[in-house]
Amino acid sequence: MFIGREAELQFLENKYNEKAGQLIVFYGRRRIGKTETLRQFCKGKPHVFFSCQECADKMQLKNFSEKILREEIPARQYIEQFADWDKAFSAVMDLPYGDKKKLLIIDEFPYMCKGNSAIPSILQNLWDERLREANVMIILCGSAMSFIEKEVLAEKNPLYGRATGIYKMKEMDFYDAIKFFPDYSDEDKVLLYSVLGGIPHYLCQFDADISLAENIKKNILTKGCVLYSEVEFLLRQELRETTLYNSLIEAVALGNTRLNDISQKSLMDDTSKTSVYLRNLMELGIIEREFSIDIGIKERANFNRGMYKLTDNFFRFWYAFAFTNYSDLESGDIEGVYKYSVEPLLHEFAAPVFEDVCRQYVQRLQKANMLPFRYSNIGRWHGKTTIRDAKQDNKERVAETELDIVAVSKDKKKYLIGECKFKGRPFSYSEYLDTIAKLTPQKEDNLFFYALFSESGFDDKIYEINDHDETLFLYSLSDVVNVNL
Repeated sequence: MFIGREAELQFLENKYNEKAGQLIVFYGRRRIGKTETLRQFCKGKPHVFFSCQECADKMQLKNFSEKILREEIPARQYIEQFADWDKAFSAVMDLPYGDKKKLLIIDEFPYMCKGNSAIPSILQNLWDERLREANVMIILCGSAMSFIEKEVLAEKNPLYGRATGIYKMKEMDFYDAIKFFPDYSDEDKVLLYSVLGGIPHYLCQFDADISLAENIKKNILTKGCVLYSEVEFLLRQELRETTLYNSLIEAVALGNTRLNDISQKSLMDDTSKTSVYLRNLMELGIIEREFSIDIGIKERANFNRGMYKLTDNFFRFWYAFAFTNYSDLESGDIEGVYKYSVEPLLHEFAAPVFEDVCRQYVQRLQKANMLPFRYSNIGRWHGKTTIRDAKQDNKERVAETELDIVAVSKDKKKYLIGECKFKGRPFSYSEYLDTIAKLTPQKEDNLFFYALFSESGFDDKIYEINDHDETLFLYSLSDVVNVNL
């Protein structure tokens, strides 16, 4: 059963129904579900779907020719293979699809270009001369994101400006991911998402009919299963010096978010060298740099600013639990690793992911016009605030702090402040007071609203405040997980 990807399919469908020729670049990191989405799109449509291989150019041309010549085109009566790529690509015009669009999908397009660097130029000439006015749709799909962005879409490259549609596919959000496991509890759905994220390939490895714990043991921690070797496989495909990258990713997975901290934890003394390796991981979509919502564009260009985090929840889980216990897993001690390493910390591990889920929930509320105002920017906030230290006679001191969610209106006059608690006790009144004490300087002449999210409910005092305070919104775990907007 195909799940989710409504936005991607609608985009492709809209382009298919346009009258002019379409040249679509459809890309994203490996395992994201590009191929399956394209196959779903092709259902019920006459099409040619060609999957490129890592092979010599002559073999690629031979394979492509065989695929095209299976169709009822005139050339199949006279040749067994096209003489060159220009003639091969031109054959799309002869596809016998009547009034329907002549649909050609080239999957893993970077492999084709790797074998023949002239491919983009050949396509560009053909597009400019014949195809852009024809009833055709060519989709170039690829997983090598840096290649697509630098060699296909970037200025001064042959196909620059030719694409009629560019879609960078991202992982599923929480709400699509949990559709794979409809019978899991609300808590387990959050825990599941913290382990696998929204990568369809990973989600398909788990069995919805067994518990989350059994799935983790059977499908991640067991040597020989698909996910056991997934991280190493992906890194070796994309990178050299995998030992060094392992150290960097492990450092980030264990909570080191600043450049200096990552360098020290991974035993790399040179932060400039560390930033280069981190940039490579960012291009692969494994790591991202998160900035406080109030950071300007100039400051974002500084590689010393921002906090590094893993974008892939499964990578984060693997390095937090499996990588650090690798020798025990190799010896088959699955139960021991789960009982003593994973189980005691899994709930705490999921807390930052719950914050991401709550942000997705707020975004859905905005789409449904269910927020007190329309925000133009949403993110986290990191900064310094003045607090009273109860352990030191309530003396004031400046401390580093953060807010899980800050949404700001376009005129910067309205703020929605969100705080998320994923733990086995209610959101306390003192935590509420800490939340409303932050960003105090911005409160003058501005309107502040508060959204509190809690797995285990709230203190009675908070419920009492909520009864008469129209600027305070409370959301339970069930509210967040079972949203139907």
